[in-house]
Amino acid sequence: MRNRLLGLAAAAGIAVTPAMSAEAAEVNVYSYRQPFLVEPLFKAFTDKTGIEVNVIFAKKGLIERLKNEGEASPADLVFTVDIGRLHDAMRAGVVEPVKTDTLAANIPASLRDPDGNWYGLTTRARLFFVSRDRVPEGGIATYEQLVDPEWKGRICTRSGKHVYMVALTASMIAHHGKEKAEEWLTGLKENLARRPQGNDRAQVKAIHAGQCDVSIGNHYYFQKMLDDPKQKPWADSVRVVFPNQAGRGAHVNISGASLVKGAPNRANAIALLEFLSSREGQGIYARVNGEYPVSADVAGSGNLAVFKADALSLSRVAELREEAGRMADRVDYDG
Repeated sequence: MRNRLLGLAAAAGIAVTPAMSAEAAEVNVYSYRQPFLVEPLFKAFTDKTGIEVNVIFAKKGLIERLKNEGEASPADLVFTVDIGRLHDAMRAGVVEPVKTDTLAANIPASLRDPDGNWYGLTTRARLFFVSRDRVPEGGIATYEQLVDPEWKGRICTRSGKHVYMVALTASMIAHHGKEKAEEWLTGLKENLARRPQGNDRAQVKAIHAGQCDVSIGNHYYFQKMLDDPKQKPWADSVRVVFPNQAGRGAHVNISGASLVKGAPNRANAIALLEFLSSREGQGIYARVNGEYPVSADVAGSGNLAVFKADALSLSRVAELREEAGRMADRVDYDG
């Protein structure tokens, strides 16, 4: 197994963790998640169970790799971020369902596939970063307000076709219907201060530079910017606002995992999934990643604010992603 995994990784130019076990007590993971985010979890699992975790990390191409490998794949689990990418793996036919009482008890129904094809392991809130100097407290409180005339030329976002924006748009379709959601996306585009560009941190940098007053981003970037001396001034220039707290709650997305179809170490893979959903695993996730646990029974880290999350099933968000992407094209959001 060690030679096979190393060979696959070398062929793709993919980084591999140093320890690759050839023993039967192992589980093989293909991961889009960065090594420093998941290795502490895997180490804790190995310490607890004696099962070694072999990992291939990549920025892209793992789903295609699984399709090409077919039944010969050594992979047991695939880890990724965003409901869209988990849904893509399911539609590609490279994962298979798994259901256990433990997973059902630990992971809310809205954060897992009804048929067990994927499971959310952490959540991330899609919130507002607003200028401390130019937006008063309570100045904006809902996603719907982003289209109000007062925000004309004051909003920055990343591409409307990025998976994070697509998921948010899909949630608006679910809550308001296609017609109203398209009106919303059109209005949001009309209120942009500049053409969509850059990542979530780039939007906060633009607020710091005075180019806009409100941006949309994932919550964990705030702490990451505070921890970066170069980016700390950006973070200091904004407040974090969790939208729709008086109503349905803030849109959330997930990082998660799926069992690979024909996993050679199926029992070990399920044991790892269950560990990651447990109180111990969820606690490590919160401390290391700055993301929210999927379980309400597990407290987040001290830096995480308590907020009301939208209970909309992410399965529904996944179903509406294609329509959301087409909608971004129809309104020429990135144009």
